[in-house]
Amino acid sequence: MAGEKQGLQLLDFWVSPFAQRCRIALAEKGLAYESLEQDLANKGALLLRSNPIHKKVPVLLHGGRPICESLVILQYLDDAFPDAPALLPSDPHARAHARFWADFAEKKVFDCGTRLWKLRAGSEPQVRAGPEMVEALRTLEAELGDKEYLAGDAFGFADLAVVPFAAWFVGYGRLGEFRAEEVCPRLVAWAERCGERESVAGNMYPPEKVWEFIGYLKDKYGDK
Repeated sequence: MAGEKQGLQLLDFWVSPFAQRCRIALAEKGLAYESLEQDLANKGALLLRSNPIHKKVPVLLHGGRPICESLVILQYLDDAFPDAPALLPSDPHARAHARFWADFAEKKVFDCGTRLWKLRAGSEPQVRAGPEMVEALRTLEAELGDKEYLAGDAFGFADLAVVPFAAWFVGYGRLGEFRAEEVCPRLVAWAERCGERESVAGNMYPPEKVWEFIGYLKDKYGDK
């Protein structure tokens, strides 16, 4: 396989939105790779050796050398494989803009979602996370505006960085007592458009399957 010749391996976890970012990016660039699914409840030696600081997925191994953190990996793919389709736009301002919204999803949507499932249901911080999630999703919807994609007329870096969180919208809504279709309908429609792409459809899971995983997270790691 081409991925073996390029020496690309991804320390992966099926439902991780951060690992999904990398899988979508690799598909968009047409790069073959080997997915190495990790047991995050019993982290193996390869993961701990490859990412000794954070001990998290994803980690991209390129010729055995590790690159950690999903957004760093995405930018590395552009640098290491310049002949493949670019993920980031060429204009410096547009590049910075795309990175901003990728970072927003990570710091606002993911952080708020974690509080929704991890904190004790009905506690003041958990209840407060619901409206905060709605605000974050509406902020993304405002950025989308009338565009087809967050990146503009075509699917781009901001879209592939944010869309993995869309499979969690149903679960976030159930925990935060809102419906994404009602609070951010254009953002939901955007997620559906993105889901028509082969790179996205082949690397994401149905919201109900993600909801089952959220239940596992709550049972194992949530506050009681």
